[in-house]
Amino acid sequence: MFVKQDLLALTLATAVAGLIAAPAFAVELIISGSTTVQKRIVEPGAVKLKEVTGIDAKFQGVGTGKGMMALADGKVTVAAASETLAEAIDSAKKQAADAGATFTAPADLKFYELARDSIVVIVHKDNPVASLSKEQLKAIHTGKAKNWKDVGGPDLPVKVVTSHAGSATRNVFAKQMMDGADYVGDAVEVRTTREEINEVSKDKGAIGAVSGGFFAQNRGNAKTVKAPQISRPLGLITKGDASPDVQKVVEFFTKGPGKELIQ
Repeated sequence: MFVKQDLLALTLATAVAGLIAAPAFAVELIISGSTTVQKRIVEPGAVKLKEVTGIDAKFQGVGTGKGMMALADGKVTVAAASETLAEAIDSAKKQAADAGATFTAPADLKFYELARDSIVVIVHKDNPVASLSKEQLKAIHTGKAKNWKDVGGPDLPVKVVTSHAGSATRNVFAKQMMDGADYVGDAVEVRTTREEINEVSKDKGAIGAVSGGFFAQNRGNAKTVKAPQISRPLGLITKGDASPDVQKVVEFFTKGPGKELIQ
């Protein structure tokens, strides 16, 4: 009798402990924006995030610019950006202009940094060029240098590959390496970082600029070349103070177990 009672007590205690340790149900949180934040932070930590906090993060990987527009329009309560707040606002303006619209940033936007990232310059693995200066990168991406021999490489046409208008990676690279100049008119625009790596991987004359963290995990037939360092923040943006759910996400990735899951 005592054995059965002890076993019952132990079973009940275990069940109660389980309820205390794990959230009773998941709360869905939609995040819209940067695919770099999506692939490097949110997706790798999503399962553990739900397990620890009860937050089921659903990500709309549409790029920083569109994410900011969704936040401003009230379609989501949090956007993801792979650049500073000021740069994210600029990306949204460019994204809106590309669609024939305008973007007005809410006055109470707040940025929560989760991690840092670098942008690396990539070329096809068979391209012998090992390094490029800022001046050479600007010449290539603006169309002044149309052949690799113009920058010390082989006699091969240059094919510039870049992310879409409103992309944080594109915006940061253009600002820091091109002094804000426009990309060459025949640049190939892609939607995701993986597409950019794939495009460079299949063309010996191609060049791109992508997240260093993502490229380390998905090299394809591309390689990096030595270039000036480009560093940027990865984070979440809200209108006003972060909600309790968003704050949990921030703390999970900056102070909790999610910090070790960032790729």
